[in-house]
Order: sequence, then structure tokens, then C-alpha cells
Amino acid sequence: MRIVDLTQPIRTGMQVYPGDPEVLVTTVATVAEDGYQVASLHLGSHTGTHVDAPLHSVVTGQSVDDLDLARLVGTALIVECSGLEQRAVIGWNAVRERMDDVAGIAMVLFRTGWSEHFGTPRYLDHPVLAAEVAEGLLAAGITVVGTDTLNPDSTLHNDGVLPFHALFQGAGGLILENLTNLAAVDWARPLVSVLPLALAGADGSPVRAVAIDTTG
Repeated sequence: MRIVDLTQPIRTGMQVYPGDPEVLVTTVATVAEDGYQVASLHLGSHTGTHVDAPLHSVVTGQSVDDLDLARLVGTALIVECSGLEQRAVIGWNAVRERMDDVAGIAMVLFRTGWSEHFGTPRYLDHPVLAAEVAEGLLAAGITVVGTDTLNPDSTLHNDGVLPFHALFQGAGGLILENLTNLAAVDWARPLVSVLPLALAGADGSPVRAVAIDTTG
């Protein structure tokens, strides 16, 4: 069985959404001094590779601990969107032909290749998914979407408006952000697992995202 890790490692000082809590991982006990090692973790609910629960953008939305975990383990369709310029808008017409056959698909993951800029200022100025893509996915019965960018909406130029989030999460959709290494998934329809921590009442959670080749 082959497993590809799609997760950005959580480490002190890693890039986060502007204004989110900074990440600090500190060793507070060591084997040498205490007989065991323990770390203190300070981070936001949307640190690294994570899932946005509907509560993130919908007042009455589900919290992360109320999600049906079966929605977050299943067959994925990876849609290639690489080679785009910063702030490029991905419209429904650009991807709709690849959505013709979504029978048995649990989630759609968009690969822009932007994860290679993670940790740099350019990562914040990523391509975005148009709101019409949210509408198209929902019409096709897809309620879990992921991207290898910080945000399916614009990060630096949003004026507080997140149309993709509003539409998709308003319908109960789940959004995965900061995926990485999607290019290494070189087989069709991988089994993908993106399970969150059981954070009671939280609006999101880091996940360990993996793609699994079950054919080998």
C-alpha cells in the first residue's frame, strides 16, 4: 500500500493566514531532565493543512467535532489547475469538463501547484476559485473541496468578503486548505483521508491529509 502525505508540517513560525495566531511549538519537558518529553503547542484552529467546518463562516454551522467523519475519508478527484498566475480566477467553465463523472467521488481537490510557494509572501497572492465553482460542485453533489492554497477565496484582496466560503459552507460544505504534494498522487481516484482533531465547538482543525493507493 502506497501512502502520500499531503500535509504541511506544523512548526514554530510557520506561515498562517494574516491575523491568525502565530504557531509556537516549545519543548517543556525532556527525557534528559524529566524522564519524558512533552511539548507545548500554541496555534490557531486553521493552522497548516486543515478543514474549515461550516461554523467558520456560518453562525449556525456545524462545529468540527459534529462533522460526520465518513465525509472526510473517501475517493478524491484531483483537478489539475497548475501554471496559473497570482490572483488568477478559476471559473466553472475551466473545470466543468473534468466533473462529468463524479459518481463515487467524496471530495474534489484542486491542484494549482501553489504549495511550492508556502512560507513566502507569494503564497498569500494565490489563484482563487470563483463562487460559480462552489455552485457547480454543489450541483454535482460534491460537499467536500480542497485546495493547495491558503484559501479558495482571495486572501490579500477580499475586503472581508469570502464568496466561495459563503456559498459552499452555507450549504454545509467542508473546505480543506493548505494541501501540499498533490503532484505526487500519480494515480487516478486516490483514497484520501483528512481527519480532524475532535476539538469541541471549534470552527476548524488541523488534519493529517493522506492519499492512499489501494491498488498496489
